Amino acid sequence: MNAMDRLRALPCWQGEIAAEPLHGGLSNESWKVTDAAGTHVVRFGTDYPFHHVIRERELMTARAAHAAGFAPAVEYAEPGVTVSAFIEARTWGEADVRAAPERVADLIRGFHSRMAEHVTGPGFIFWVFHVIRDYARTLEAGNSGFRDRIPGFLALARGLEAVQVPMPIVFGHHDLLPANFLDDGERLWLIDFEYAGFGTAMFDLAGAASNAGMSDEEAGRLLSAYFGHAPDAATLRAFDAMQCASLLREAMWAMVSELHLSAPGADYTDYARENLERLEAALASYRAKHGDSPT
Repeated sequence: MNAMDRLRALPCWQGEIAAEPLHGGLSNESWKVTDAAGTHVVRFGTDYPFHHVIRERELMTARAAHAAGFAPAVEYAEPGVTVSAFIEARTWGEADVRAAPERVADLIRGFHSRMAEHVTGPGFIFWVFHVIRDYARTLEAGNSGFRDRIPGFLALARGLEAVQVPMPIVFGHHDLLPANFLDDGERLWLIDFEYAGFGTAMFDLAGAASNAGMSDEEAGRLLSAYFGHAPDAATLRAFDAMQCASLLREAMWAMVSELHLSAPGADYTDYARENLERLEAALASYRAKHGDSPT
């Protein structure tokens, strides 16, 4: 069954539908669908155990995020399909995130403080260093073209984990790519909750900064706005290390995706190399600022 047949077969529509694909995703297929009731977003996606993605948990989180005021309403769901309200909003790019670190910090802080009361079911924990170690096992088993670099990735992850500082456990998004921020002109929304769960606030902060290529000045504004004060030296070191971990995880995500996924227009090998280049730049910055190497 092709995509249009799958869309037409959904029982949630009022009257005839018009549909167009939404591009930009690297792992899921999304469509903008209009019927007599309005406009909607349909997202197709199965479980990805190699990425720790469980759609039932993602659906629960999307509903919780709507209840908490961060995401559009889920209008219909069945295994492998989620239909949400369409929001007339602009998808952000890296420059948008860099230009508004205080707005981003306010959104992240609100998400961290309000989501936990709305989530249900077993608690899922996202710890990036576990993800990196598990990705390494997947890459080894799959005979990835990056296998020879895995020992170095693991040694780097150990060093980056060692300098983390204790922080309260929060419910985080854990995939704060610029494209997951929507701006309707009045407020920001978040989408895509595949990796959401309990963890450290540091990963969302570092991920938002590293994925957008924030400067030190922009990242400092992000942290000061989130914490309500300038961070101390240990927190800054942990943050810079977590930015490196975020980029390493993103690169390894692409390597694992190259083994298991095939999305239209996605070049996972190129995306892995792009993030490895960004990682090298982040590591050079870390060494310059902190006088040591995390490996």
